[in-house]
Amino acid sequence: MCELFAMSSKEPTHVNYSLNEFAKHGGLTYHNKSGWGIAYFEDRDLFLVKEPTPAHDSPLAHYISQAGRKSHCVIAHVRLATIGEPTMRNTHPFRRALGGHMHAFAHNGTLDGIHDDYPLDKLNYTPIGETDSELGFCVLLEALRPLWVGGADKPPSVEDRLSVFAKFASEQRQRGSSNFLYSDGDVLFAHAHKRVYEEFGLDSDPRPPGLSIKRCMSREDKADYKTGGLNVGGGDQMTALLASVPLDSDGWEPLPEGVAIALQAGAEVGRIPT
Repeated sequence: MCELFAMSSKEPTHVNYSLNEFAKHGGLTYHNKSGWGIAYFEDRDLFLVKEPTPAHDSPLAHYISQAGRKSHCVIAHVRLATIGEPTMRNTHPFRRALGGHMHAFAHNGTLDGIHDDYPLDKLNYTPIGETDSELGFCVLLEALRPLWVGGADKPPSVEDRLSVFAKFASEQRQRGSSNFLYSDGDVLFAHAHKRVYEEFGLDSDPRPPGLSIKRCMSREDKADYKTGGLNVGGGDQMTALLASVPLDSDGWEPLPEGVAIALQAGAEVGRIPT
């Protein structure tokens, strides 16, 4: 049961994030985590920090939970390894450059058989590690490449990018649970599918919802949004949060199974029921 989190906001805001506390919402204990990572986008680049070890014992993860970093788009992941050993190269989020932008990707689920269907010598983007997730990211970038011929100063339309992302998600979810977070720094894309839930000490069969969303509207008091393990800066702006499971009981909406959405500057700008 990997755990996903993402944030999109109009203006850069600080995000203090305890990955260890966050993972507990999904039933993970520090004994069965295989790594963690968090990507903070800034302009066309991103700041990525990750480790292939439990966040519980990590001074670096503790620093992130206390200091955080300002960003308008964040993607985070806590891993429970299924395919690929707990190594740095197999730890999410994964990143690549395309069209003068850094892109990041994280996945909760398993894409059975993907290595058999995509020979590496046929791809321009190839994985560094052994995970099904990173290979899926490379497949997505291959599909997006034709859209980015204009370069960084002329990003493709949101509609075109969402269409490619939705088609990719629709194809890959035939392999297994396909909860995806992906961003090019301009738009945050998410696909909700199914996930495993812990019930009575046992893992359930995968079922929806795979992701939930919370829309934090502008507030007069400009108060921060705080819940277990997470502190997101407030202010007079729209902010959207995505998580594998709701982080509290206030205002989280489960995303329908098989939906792909696009978030830009904290607002939903596209949705495709694939």
